[in-house]
Amino acid sequence: MIPSIRQPAAFRILWKLYVALFFVYLALPLVVVSVFAFNDSLFPSLPWKGFTLEWFFGQSRPMIGVFNERPIMRALGNSAFIAVMVSALSVAVGTSNAFLFNRYQFRFRGLLYVLLLLPLVIPGIVLGISILIFSSNVANGLEDSFGWDIAALRPGLVLVILGQFSFVATIVTLVVSARLQKFDPTLEEAALNLGATRLTAVRTITLPYLMPALVGGFIVAFLMSFENFNTTLMLVGSDAPLTIAMFDRLKEGSTPLLNAVSLVLMIGSTGLALLMILFQGRKTGG
Repeated sequence: MIPSIRQPAAFRILWKLYVALFFVYLALPLVVVSVFAFNDSLFPSLPWKGFTLEWFFGQSRPMIGVFNERPIMRALGNSAFIAVMVSALSVAVGTSNAFLFNRYQFRFRGLLYVLLLLPLVIPGIVLGISILIFSSNVANGLEDSFGWDIAALRPGLVLVILGQFSFVATIVTLVVSARLQKFDPTLEEAALNLGATRLTAVRTITLPYLMPALVGGFIVAFLMSFENFNTTLMLVGSDAPLTIAMFDRLKEGSTPLLNAVSLVLMIGSTGLALLMILFQGRKTGG
């Protein structure tokens, strides 16, 4: 709807109703999940049995809380470790890629850029299976030829990190590239004319300018890694991250414990998103 064009009253009402229903459609499942995290019942369903915090802080079964459920907390720690590693690698490589494709002209640049974007259009489960088959063949070949049993090439945390990094780095590259394209390169040239080295000019002028994109890219990468399921499912070993642990729990039946975990994740994700918006707003304002 174009605001400058006068619309019939009926159309405006339908438009507002559509927008309201759209946001209800998005929010209602999250609200239901959140509400049943406080239900004093062994099942996340009606009837409502009363308000309780046991699914968060309970210490005895069957109502043991999220923060006292060791397998869940261990899975949460695995997810946080994987997400931090993936985010750090993605920011480092994504920043290098942004400089490469924005500052330099070289042969096959277009082809390499297409290959860079390819992981975004490949289904996550296909990407995970491909990485698993490739790494398993390499591991088996090294073991058969040289007797080397490289655990990093077997399903586990390292392979999950590499698998997620293969597509998350592309997202970070696009985020940093969008910021770098707006940068005025004459600022670097002025620093060079004043005696600064190329590295000093990039470190003191370009990187501070890119900082909102770097922080935003890190947070986006963290959230994408933390919630990833399809690729992770194909590459996980015995140390399962939270998404896989919750999936395994669902096979046994849903409980309000999973609702409580979901609510904790929603609060954490929202906090990170608000932090990114606040940081970028302060940088832009400054």
